[in-house]
Amino acid sequence: MLWSHLRPSLTHLLSLRLLGTASSRMVVVKQPELLSAGLTFDDPSAFRVKSLGELLRALGVFQLCSFPLLVNNCGKLMTGTRTLLGRRGFSLLLRPTVYAQFVAGENEREISQSMGKMSLLGLRPMLAVPIEEDLGESTGEKRYDDNMEAMLECVRMSHSNAWSKDPMMQLKITALLSPELCVKLTTLITRQPYDLSLLVRAMDGEAITLPGLEETETAHFLCGLQRLNKIAEASVNKVRVLVDAEYTYMNPALTLVTMALMKKFNKDGAWIWNTYQCYLKEAMSLLLEALNLSQAEGFCLGVKLVRGAYMDKERKLSEKEGRVDPIHPSWEETNKSYNSCLDVMLDAISQKPEHNRIIVATHNEESVRRAAKRMEELGIDKNGGSVCFGQLLGMCDHVSLTLANEGYPVYKSVPYGSVDDTLPYLVRRAQENRTVLQGIRKERDLLRQELRYRIRLGLRGGS
Repeated sequence: MLWSHLRPSLTHLLSLRLLGTASSRMVVVKQPELLSAGLTFDDPSAFRVKSLGELLRALGVFQLCSFPLLVNNCGKLMTGTRTLLGRRGFSLLLRPTVYAQFVAGENEREISQSMGKMSLLGLRPMLAVPIEEDLGESTGEKRYDDNMEAMLECVRMSHSNAWSKDPMMQLKITALLSPELCVKLTTLITRQPYDLSLLVRAMDGEAITLPGLEETETAHFLCGLQRLNKIAEASVNKVRVLVDAEYTYMNPALTLVTMALMKKFNKDGAWIWNTYQCYLKEAMSLLLEALNLSQAEGFCLGVKLVRGAYMDKERKLSEKEGRVDPIHPSWEETNKSYNSCLDVMLDAISQKPEHNRIIVATHNEESVRRAAKRMEELGIDKNGGSVCFGQLLGMCDHVSLTLANEGYPVYKSVPYGSVDDTLPYLVRRAQENRTVLQGIRKERDLLRQELRYRIRLGLRGGS
């Protein structure tokens, strides 16, 4: 049964030969000698590929993002500004500033221009349709079907344009399946295990009965599974689909569905990936469970490793419900969690590179250097396809561009859509990543150094 696979004992997991070397490393996390001296991320010339306008825009946006009052209230401020200026006026204000910094464009022509430039810089786009829902936001089957069509279009764009080899895209399951059902499934699977094979049969259109669900809920779940199946069928052997993690009160259901997709579509390669949030105390056990399950079920495992983006809401909710906080108590503990999970995955990849893959999705320079150094020590080929790196579009370019210049595969998470469509995404990302946004002083300083260099160059040229 599925839950017995998803919740095996830690003792059993650590006895696996695959993780035999990894288990001994989990005790010692902080290892400065693992940091590669060759990746310092201190050179402002990394920004030499940017135009003067792009430099000034980035500096302006990052300066605004450094004010906690603005970031914490950006949703209200943007809504008020849109009301005051009207839809057109608001779009004219946002498009050349925040929107242009973090969004690729609205239509395929604009997206292609952005992606073409990114490719010239050695970066790879990972398109993301900015659609997701939380509790109370469910919109009905018609909207979910429309979301599916938008994601199928994302598959088509990712595959048909020559932006990069090995294209990737992001997907949120709550854009295709109601959050309320995901929460109920999370509760049910702690009591009644669901077999992955049962979900695979449902994806194939078989009428099945799912324990604990009412008839209407079953019908909606089957529709959601078939929507996901269509996207996976369209993407397999073309585009790698990275399924995002969301809130802890629905993540087990999202993992259940994602593992069923892996079981069906990842037999010969990692085409469907799952996301692991290392700010969660259970991150390591969840990752070990995934490695164990992929071995037991015989599918390839794709892992997107992140720190996490829902910290404030998770903590407030746990406090309100009287539960133990699921988040690590400090940034240092989260770093240890991330680096431990990274070590485990790189060890697994070094033993079975054809079976396991990871995207090191982080803006943290120490973790990036650690990954590069461990790859070198373990003999993992930077061009082998098993390990890649990822950052958000418009952020952490000094890391992305340096990595790409060193020959590492680097993806930028690229949302696209109209100002109205991407506004909720931009607000959520700003609030959920406020710690990152307020910690971009180094990137801002490097941008200023590059700007001063160009001013001096211009003055010399004009003398």
